[in-house]
Amino acid sequence: MWVPVAGVPWRLTLSAFSGAGRFCVLRYQAARWKDVPARNSRGLSDFHPQLLPSQGFGESPSWLSKCRLESRHYITDPRLAETMVRILWGKEDACKLFLECNPGPGILTQALLERGARVIALESDRTFIPHLESLGKNLGGKLDVVHCDFFKLDPRNHGVVKPPSLTSQVLFQNLGIEALPWSKGIPLKVVGIFPTKNERKTLWKLLHDIYSCTSIYRYGRVELNLFINEKECKKLMANPQNPHLYQALSVLWQVACEIELLHMEPWSSFDLYTQNGQLEKPKCRESLGEIQQKLCFTRLTPRRNLFTENLTPVNYDVFFHMLKQCFMKRNAKLIDHLHSLSPVDAMDILKQTRKKEKTKITNMYPRDFKRLFETIECSKGYTCKWLYDDFMEDIVI
Repeated sequence: MWVPVAGVPWRLTLSAFSGAGRFCVLRYQAARWKDVPARNSRGLSDFHPQLLPSQGFGESPSWLSKCRLESRHYITDPRLAETMVRILWGKEDACKLFLECNPGPGILTQALLERGARVIALESDRTFIPHLESLGKNLGGKLDVVHCDFFKLDPRNHGVVKPPSLTSQVLFQNLGIEALPWSKGIPLKVVGIFPTKNERKTLWKLLHDIYSCTSIYRYGRVELNLFINEKECKKLMANPQNPHLYQALSVLWQVACEIELLHMEPWSSFDLYTQNGQLEKPKCRESLGEIQQKLCFTRLTPRRNLFTENLTPVNYDVFFHMLKQCFMKRNAKLIDHLHSLSPVDAMDILKQTRKKEKTKITNMYPRDFKRLFETIECSKGYTCKWLYDDFMEDIVI
């Protein structure tokens, strides 16, 4: 079985295109319909962003004060904070290290510290940092406060990394966090609220990080405990029983992680602060429709058995490509998709995966898609196993 520390199979190479989240993989087993030659062929090193030299957290450039931050929701209800700590502590494991995203006034931070946890507070708004630092001093010093935005760690466009963005390698080295093998336990738990802006883009970015074992997932199976918009949460957990919500995003998250809905809380429980750390007045807050929505406290734990000999951090993007192609014509039959995706014997693939000719994409569960991909990948006697349409190169996540 493949593991992240193992050597990379010699036959696999990557062709990546510049731009955030823009990828197309071409291998000796893959070909385009129009026989266009592969461009910008590079090696596996493309999976590892160039990291800046280590720097201290105390250094704050003069231009930083001009950085504009969007309004954010924060946990300010002590009752909710206690509920979250009880849920997080209810899972019996050895990991009591929490990375809290944008703790703001530190209500949850204090509850975690009082329970005996070690907390790393990544706060993107400098207004809250002095209060968080004093909170750590008053509660035994188990708190590290860093001016950083968790959701901007390791940008995929590989551009210049500036505060409040950092690289996970710089962050974790300075904090003394060591990597754990993928097959071992959880190295740390991330807790917080998904940004309401670009929530879907962030979900895709995290998926790429998981499947490629980059960013925080260089350090093992990092567990996410995040409040997610109710609508997006339903999509993540959708399956053929919810065909109107079922999509490629659903399949990829369920293949990658065990997903648990831990708690639901109305929007009204969260306070909204402006970019200056000021509480917004009620008349400036969300619309009635948004207030009626709920946030879902969701646990996303990467699976130990995610990677196999045929699904690895090197060829994962072919799996992404297959799913996007399938769900573009979600009501089509599987056999029709097989003809457009791969030159291998479609009937033989159906037989090996125990699927019928009339099976539709929306009838397949996430585990079925993974088995389909691995069956094609391990098929023998074909010099080319995947076909690409050129327009897929221009899809930006």
